[in-house]
Amino acid sequence: MSKRSHHLTELGCIACEDLAEFGAGKEGWLAHDAGSTVLCALDAHSIAIANRSLVLILGWSDPDGQRVKIRPELSPIEAERITTIEWLVFDDVKVIAVGTSIGFLLIYSLRGDLIHRQMVYHKQIIKLRVRGTKKDLMQDISSGDVCVVMPGVIARFDGSDIQSMLQRWFQDTHSRFWDEKPNKDSEDDENSNDRLPYQLWNVSKYGSCVDAAITGIIPPPLMELQSSQRYYCAVTIGDDAVISAFRLSVDRKRSFVRAILSKVMPATFSTISSFSKMIWRNEPTPNKKPEEKLQSFARASPLTCLKDHPRKGEKLTLSPSGTLAAITDSLGRILLLDTQALVVVRLWKGYRDANCFFMEMLVNRDDKHPSSSHHSPGKSDYCLCLAIHAPRKGVIEVWQMRTGPRLLALNCAKGCRLLQPTYRFGSSSDSPYVPLEVFLLNGDSGQLSVLNRLLN
Repeated sequence: MSKRSHHLTELGCIACEDLAEFGAGKEGWLAHDAGSTVLCALDAHSIAIANRSLVLILGWSDPDGQRVKIRPELSPIEAERITTIEWLVFDDVKVIAVGTSIGFLLIYSLRGDLIHRQMVYHKQIIKLRVRGTKKDLMQDISSGDVCVVMPGVIARFDGSDIQSMLQRWFQDTHSRFWDEKPNKDSEDDENSNDRLPYQLWNVSKYGSCVDAAITGIIPPPLMELQSSQRYYCAVTIGDDAVISAFRLSVDRKRSFVRAILSKVMPATFSTISSFSKMIWRNEPTPNKKPEEKLQSFARASPLTCLKDHPRKGEKLTLSPSGTLAAITDSLGRILLLDTQALVVVRLWKGYRDANCFFMEMLVNRDDKHPSSSHHSPGKSDYCLCLAIHAPRKGVIEVWQMRTGPRLLALNCAKGCRLLQPTYRFGSSSDSPYVPLEVFLLNGDSGQLSVLNRLLN
C-alpha cells in the first residue's frame, strides 16, 4: 500500500541482495554527483539497472517478484561495455534496449533472450531517446522513434520498424515452441542478418557532442523545391559548442557532388576491375564472413551555434512535444531553449550537477471543476512544468513553463536520483490521459516515490 506525504507518494521498494553487484550499500552508489556510473531506466511497475556488463530487471511494485539478469556477450578485445539502457514499450510488447561502447544496439526480451543485435556506428552510444513524432507539421502524435546519440553522430530508428521486427520475433518464438529448438549459431545469424533500417547523420561540425536529440519535423530550407522528403531538427550540446542545431535531411543523395560520384565511381571501379583480371590471374580466396556495412551519412545542415568558453553543455532533456529543451552546463546554469525559434527563453543559475525532467501538474485544481468530483482531467487541465534536482543543494524544485513561478521546493536525501518512465508507443487516444510524471529513487533505502501531480 502506497504512503502519501504532502508532495510525494511512496510506491514501492527495490532493495534486494542483487543490487550489491551495482554497489548498493556504499555511499553515493546511485548519485551522479558522486561519480556513479550506474544506469537506470524506469517503466510502469519495473526498473532496469545496469553497470558495465550486467543488466538487472526487477519489479518495484512487487519486491518478491521475478528478477532477470542479462549479461550481454561483449567483446573483451575492444573492452566493450554497456553505456546506456532504455525501455521500448509497445501496446503488447515490452523489451529492454542496450547500447554499447563500440556502437552496438542490443534488444532483449524480459526473459533475457537476445532479440536483435545491430551495429549502428563505430562510436560509443551515449544515449537512447524514445519519443513520439508527428507524421507532418499539422498532425498530432501518430508514431514514435528511437534516437541513438553518439559523439558527433545521430541515428534515428522508426518505431514502426522496431515494432514489426519484435512482432515477427515473438511470433516465430511462439511457433517454434512445439518444434525442435534450433542451435544457438542459427539464432545468432538470424539476429545479425535482420537489420533494421535507419538514418544516420554527422553532426560534428561544431565539435563532438555529449548529448543530442531530434526535436521534431521542420520545414524545408528556403529556395528549395517542395518534395516528399522530411526534414528533422536536431539539437546537440558539447564541450566546444554549448548548443548547436542542425537540419537533418532524410535523403542521402541531395548533394550534387555525391550524385556525380555515385554515377561515376561504380563505372570507373568496374573498368579497373575488368582490366586487372586480364593482367593478373584470379586467385581463389577463402570463404570469409562478410563484414557488416555501415550506414552512409545523410545530409545535416547547420542552423545555429552558441559558443561561450569555458561553458560546456552537459545534459539535455526534451518536453513531450519537443518544442522546449532544458540544457544544463558546466557553470551550474540551466537554459530553457525554444527548439522552434532556436532561442534561449529562460535561464536558471546555481544548479551544478543538476538533472531535469519535464512533467505535468494540476495547479489550483479545485477552482476548475468545483461541482464535478468525478471529472477525469484531460491534457488541457495540466500545465507543463520543469522538475530540477539539485543534488548539491539537496532539493527538488518544480517550475511552471515557460515563465511561470516556482511551484514546489522539496528537500530530498543525498544519493537520490530523478527518473521518468519512457514513452509508450501506440498509446490509444480513447484511454484516459496519462500525464508526464517524475519519480524519485532513494539510493540508500531503495524507496521509489512519485511527485504528486496535484498542487493546490
